[in-house]
Amino acid sequence: MIDRATVDKIMEATNIVDVVGEFVSLRKAGVNYKGLCPFHEDKTPSFMVSPARQICKCFACGEGGNAVNFLMKHEQITYPEALRWLAKKYNIEIKERELTDDEKREQSERESMFVVNEWACQYFHEILKNDVDGMAIGKQYFRSRGIRDDIIEKFQLGFALTRRDAMVNEARRKGYKDEYLVKTGLAIQGEKGVYDRFAGRAMFPWLNVSGKVVAFGGRKLDAATKGVQQKYVNSPDSEIYHKERELYGIYQAKKAIVKEDCVYMVEGYTDVIAMHQCGLENVVANSGTALSNHQIRLLHRFTPNIVLLYDGDEAGIHAAMRGTDMLLAEGMNIKVLLLPDGDDPDSFSRKHSADEFKTYIEQHQTDFIQFKTNLLLKGVSDPQKRSEAVSNILKSVSVIPDKLKRETYLSDCAHRFGVNEQALVSTVNTYIQRDREEKEKERQRGEERGTNRGDEDGTRQEELIVPIGLHTAQEQTSEVERLLVQNIIRHGDEVIYEGLETADGQFINLNVAQYIDYDLGGDDLHFSNPLFDRILQEAVERSALPGFKADQYFMQHPDPAISQLAANLGIDRHQLSRSFQVRSSAQSLRQRIEHLILDFRMDIVSQHLKDLQRQMKEIGNDLSRMEELKLVIADFQKTQELRNALARQRGSDVIV
Repeated sequence: MIDRATVDKIMEATNIVDVVGEFVSLRKAGVNYKGLCPFHEDKTPSFMVSPARQICKCFACGEGGNAVNFLMKHEQITYPEALRWLAKKYNIEIKERELTDDEKREQSERESMFVVNEWACQYFHEILKNDVDGMAIGKQYFRSRGIRDDIIEKFQLGFALTRRDAMVNEARRKGYKDEYLVKTGLAIQGEKGVYDRFAGRAMFPWLNVSGKVVAFGGRKLDAATKGVQQKYVNSPDSEIYHKERELYGIYQAKKAIVKEDCVYMVEGYTDVIAMHQCGLENVVANSGTALSNHQIRLLHRFTPNIVLLYDGDEAGIHAAMRGTDMLLAEGMNIKVLLLPDGDDPDSFSRKHSADEFKTYIEQHQTDFIQFKTNLLLKGVSDPQKRSEAVSNILKSVSVIPDKLKRETYLSDCAHRFGVNEQALVSTVNTYIQRDREEKEKERQRGEERGTNRGDEDGTRQEELIVPIGLHTAQEQTSEVERLLVQNIIRHGDEVIYEGLETADGQFINLNVAQYIDYDLGGDDLHFSNPLFDRILQEAVERSALPGFKADQYFMQHPDPAISQLAANLGIDRHQLSRSFQVRSSAQSLRQRIEHLILDFRMDIVSQHLKDLQRQMKEIGNDLSRMEELKLVIADFQKTQELRNALARQRGSDVIV
């Protein structure tokens, strides 16, 4: 367990802009920051971060909260794990007891796999640095590629011993189960037992965007030939690793990508490493696979600008071509650079300094229109082939979501091709319409598949997006209760009554939280949601402390259920910035609270009347229950009188 004092220390040290900035490219927007939401397919920045209030919120999907909430949701980790993440970032010591064997076994399968991968990464790295074979074979290979020791450390490069059971036996000795060695892909279950997948290979750990080891790539080496490459083996897909969702080098590159507002996309591990070594750090690799939408959206969170940097052979050209339309459809700005024949980014970077490499990129990169034009139209004189090439380029233009950008490209194409611009516009519109029709057909097919699966009402079954923190906090909760708690969070510390006389003749000042508690407490009334009651009580208790600000306290609350709820109830688009907030006058705020309390009481009374009516209907003409019926009728009449009195206070009449 982490004690409250340490939690408070962590929260005080945390800067939410720094935390969110680890995963999302943020741009200054007045006093706040904004970026693409990491929790849904966001194409226009709707994710706002407030440094003043230390909270974030997406105004499209509703996700939000403080830094702990953000980490829990984004990294799919627990509350204590999120605190440990922050403590590590801000160098805050956490003293915790050692987990027992039983508690270790109770760790989730996902966390266990991360733990095993982290151990394996350290194991392979230590073999490379300290084992005789690791230094003679593995390190020799990296030396032959010109990779420095600091880069080896930066990427945690390693070596797997050639014995097929070396890693498995060491893992067992450390207490790790074969089950997780197999599930992570570190080992293979064969007929004769479990054996190492990566034996005799140089090891390249894959780190996800938050720095967790999710997989490995292993390059086979031959000791007899002192490190001649043979082939790669990669971790298989697992619970924690899906190749189409990850990019090699993203963890090491993300800060540089934001700083440079650009990312270089290369093909392989050594391309990434070599470019880092020459000083170009905003680089990632998709490792030879086709780019996926997941990878593109991951990059788009950090920058909209990408340079496809491949060697100039046929494979490099194919790699550059196959991801272009997907990148354009996601709103990315694409440049393409094919290196001279015989060079890939690895070999080219070793021949040039970082400045020379940057200069070469700036002078030789072309936008995708120029690249496709050079590729498809160079030397083409046949009208049919030329028409097909132009159509191919226009199809790429048609997927661009930004209308202004499409029109700019079309104007450029008309000039390049010597074709009437209106004809190009007509062709692009045809492609756009076809794409819409195809998507509509796919949607209809999806609905039909939903019906065929046995949906009772024949409609498509979808999982609704519900803002975090509201699943439990708003179930069975009236709108009036929600508004009362919203005011406690926003204005709980603001005094609305001065010199209020109590039953015993004393005069007191009451803020919003104290008045709500004072009024409801007189009749022992409670919210239907226990979390709402807890918020009210904490606001009342904290009101006695100097400097208490309700909104800040609840937004940064250590309990994620409360801070998430506070983020959703306590802010709206215009209230992220204090400069846009208008603090209510005590009188208007008091009137609003009084009216809400009357509404709350009216809700309770109305519900009680419904319950009494139901009881009277159940009793009916049962002569044995006549005495009970008289009591219910008497209660009903008194409750009606109370309802009418409340209605008069609210300024309305009730017709009975």
